[in-house]
Amino acid sequence: MRWENLTDESEHGRAADTALFGADAVTTRTFDTPEFQGITFHEVRARSVLNRVPGASRMPFEWTVNPYRGCTHACVYCFARKTHSYLDLDTGIGFDSQIVVKINAPEVLRRQLGSRRWQGDHVAMGTNVDCYQRAEGRYRLMPGIISALTDHANPFSILTKGTLILRDLDLLVRAAEVTDVGVSVSVGFLDAELWRTVEPGTPAPERRLDVVRAFGEHGIGCGVLMAPVIPFLSDHPAQLRATVRAIAAAGATSVTPLVLHLRPGAREWFMHWLGQHHPHLVRRYERLYAEGAYAPKWYQRRITRQVHELAQEYGIGPARAGLARRIRPAEPAPAPTGEEPVQLSLL
Repeated sequence: MRWENLTDESEHGRAADTALFGADAVTTRTFDTPEFQGITFHEVRARSVLNRVPGASRMPFEWTVNPYRGCTHACVYCFARKTHSYLDLDTGIGFDSQIVVKINAPEVLRRQLGSRRWQGDHVAMGTNVDCYQRAEGRYRLMPGIISALTDHANPFSILTKGTLILRDLDLLVRAAEVTDVGVSVSVGFLDAELWRTVEPGTPAPERRLDVVRAFGEHGIGCGVLMAPVIPFLSDHPAQLRATVRAIAAAGATSVTPLVLHLRPGAREWFMHWLGQHHPHLVRRYERLYAEGAYAPKWYQRRITRQVHELAQEYGIGPARAGLARRIRPAEPAPAPTGEEPVQLSLL
């Protein structure tokens, strides 16, 4: 494993020249518990945890923090799979089961936030791999990260599929009192059979919507990233309607659809999965994604239009441009009435 090649990488794998840590900083562990069976953790002491996103990126933010590399959510479509190849690790099973843990992330972040060179820019989390994957239950890195951002009144946002974020609800309420905080949950579809095979390590979609509901009950608006919408598997009008209806019923303040994209690393693993579970769709996918990682513009526009029309019908609105807003603890918001769509910025 090429630890010396693990560098300060962006959302798209662009690396800096200086390695974040050397081989002498790595400890490998396994845990004899059912939830971590077959998973290896590589504990590292990072030199930096603030990652700059390249200017050419489509991402609407400049800085990220990723306390983990690899993800036990094991989503077959995850675009971050390619990053494991930089360590000579497999982008399939290896990405799901070989997890890099930056055990000193909270301390390093606090030091970097206190630097005179840091300008207090927005920090996005959960945009590469999920910071509330199962490993977080053991390593508990996020409380320290949130506390460091709060103590420096530094704006941030979190995107997650993990229900573990509810553990840190009080910390997020405290953070929202001093800075801009955005919280979003990813729910692309409701189909239980599809979820079990395409997102096998994640909480069920209904449990993720419970997170949205819980935040709302504490006066914290929570948006939903409806991602991914998977062509021919979760894009039927009836499926889109059921998903948006459930998102609205959970009290989400916004819904933003995102069609499946297949970058190198993720593309090979997803197509392998597709051939096993839906072989009749392989040729259709080869045609739909013939031009690259993204579905054709006409298809993306069609899905976006359908979801936004449904959101209007159920009383929620598409997210505005930007990332986060100040979450102000308040009385729980009333259930959507369908008369005045609420808009909220979202990851």
